[in-house]
Formats: sequence, structure tokens, C-alpha cells
Amino acid sequence: MNDPRRHAPATLRNREPILAVLQRILPPDGLILELNSGTGEHAAYMGPRLAPRRWQPSDIDEAACTSIAAYITESDADNLLPPLNIDTTIDTWPINEAMAVISINMIHIAPWEACLGLLDGAERLLTSGEGILYLYGPFKRDGAHSAPSNQSFDQSLRSQDSRWGVRDLDDVVFEAGERGLELSEIIEMPSNNLSVIFKK
Repeated sequence: MNDPRRHAPATLRNREPILAVLQRILPPDGLILELNSGTGEHAAYMGPRLAPRRWQPSDIDEAACTSIAAYITESDADNLLPPLNIDTTIDTWPINEAMAVISINMIHIAPWEACLGLLDGAERLLTSGEGILYLYGPFKRDGAHSAPSNQSFDQSLRSQDSRWGVRDLDDVVFEAGERGLELSEIIEMPSNNLSVIFKK
């Protein structure tokens, strides 16, 4: 029988720095919605370490959801929920409320509409005054890449799909502000990535 679990090498490199940020910024309890959970490795690693918070993984891809479910079964953590199928470009999601929305390495490997849909969803789900939106990944700042490696990565993404690419942080912050999501903190992360935190 084939093992449905997928593996993303970047997960092992970034999970501990991301977890350290989340442990500091998240409210002490409630539901965390992870969008584009991918392999499910982040959920399996971070979810138990963020208990008693509940971790809700999700993905648009059916095979990814199968991988996520396998990792959750293996972890046997009681605060990890079965994955949901969520397309951020669709207005109706199978979840109505969350204390945090997390998106790790998503918005540059998706059309801009997916980023806007993510922000729309965060506006709908998060509680005013408490809700946290956490984005992680590479960003341009003032229209410029932060490192040559990010520029090369951006070119590679756009060669695969012209709708993809490293986003300018100013554009994301503006669109978030239009939805009542206020920029709270920007944290420099390893490998020229950023943690970007918004509060509703």
C-alpha cells in the first residue's frame, strides 16, 4: 500500500522559527485555521505544540488533503481536526469563525485572486479586537526583492504560471486594510522570508 503522506523539504527548515512566532502572537485558546496546509507536516508538528488551541488544516487539492489526514492520524493529537477542502476564491467556506487564520507559503504560488479571497475570508471569520492573520513567505518591499534568490524564485514561479509570483508587501497591506485587517508586525525570518501579522 502506497504511503499517501507527502513531504516538503522547506517544512523542516522553517517550522521551528514559525512556531516560535505563533507561540508568542496567538491568543491562548481557540481555533486556528491553516489555509493551504499542503503536505500536512506543519499541522502535525505545530498543532500539538499549540494545544489547547485547535488546529484546522485545509487545502484546495484532494491529494494534499489525503496527505494531511495521514499525518493527523499518525500524530494522534486530539486538537488536530480533519482537513477541510477550501478554495479561497470561493466566498463560502465550510467554517464560520476562527481566532487565527494562518497561511504559510501560499500567496506567491497562487493567483492574486487567491490572496484577495484569503483576506476576504479572514475578514469574515476573525473576531474584531482579537483575531490574528499570519502570513509567511517571501515578499517584495517597495517594489524590490529582498535578495537575488527571491528574484530568481519569482522568475521561476512566473515561468510556471504567469499568475504566480512574489507579492509586494505594500499591496497586501493595502488590501488587508481595506478589509479591516491592520498590520501589526513584520518579522524577518530565515532564507529571506517574512512573518507578517495582521490584527482585526
